[in-house]
Amino acid sequence: MEAILLEYAWVLLVLIGLEGLLAADNAVVMAVMVKHLPKPQQKKALFYGLLGAFVFRFAALFMITFLVNIWQIQALGAAYLLFISIKSLMDRGKGDHDELKKPRKKSGFWMTVLKVELADIAFALDSMLAAVALAVTLPELGNFHIGGINGGQFIVMLLGGIIGLIIIRFAARQFVVLLEKFPSLETAAFVIVGWVGVKLVVLTLAHPKLQIIDEAFPHSTLWKTIFWTVLLAIVIGGYLTAVAQRKKAK
Repeated sequence: MEAILLEYAWVLLVLIGLEGLLAADNAVVMAVMVKHLPKPQQKKALFYGLLGAFVFRFAALFMITFLVNIWQIQALGAAYLLFISIKSLMDRGKGDHDELKKPRKKSGFWMTVLKVELADIAFALDSMLAAVALAVTLPELGNFHIGGINGGQFIVMLLGGIIGLIIIRFAARQFVVLLEKFPSLETAAFVIVGWVGVKLVVLTLAHPKLQIIDEAFPHSTLWKTIFWTVLLAIVIGGYLTAVAQRKKAK
């Protein structure tokens, strides 16, 4: 029993680390979405948005064995992230080339909360699939099952998801501060959103019911290396550009 508990503790630590990595790009999106709100409302929007996302994740865990078989859900998540990325980048491009254009109307508080929730749901698909892949490698603990998954495995996924949301909540606030300091980082943030959308596209194409590409490819070392290398390049490139523009403006 001690060996099993140690294995559970190790997988939980790995899952927390994974959630932390996935939370980084998620937090960037949250920060960009709430940045236009007054400071007191920014915190509230993040709180309400993530509260709704937690309810979704908790409910989805009960249906995970059903949800993972529906490739259309992953496809919708990918389409949503790609849409907000492309639309936001196009809007910023128009703004840069049209000085006389009236400022685009920003979303209100509750619409922003809804957008935060939708974005987090799209991101949750990725982290939940990763959590399931890790949890099912554990030996079963207890004689009860939840959502078609052993109770012990379910609890590990739930704890990992809760901790992931907490990380996102605090990381998003820090990214808001960073975006206020370097406004041009917003472009890089939306490029990251689009790149994560591409990641979900790859997952969708590799879904067992489609298998347009090799089912193992999204979990391969090659794809993970490509994804994180490109993501890091976007972050570094965006930061260096933002620093250069700030120096130029002084």
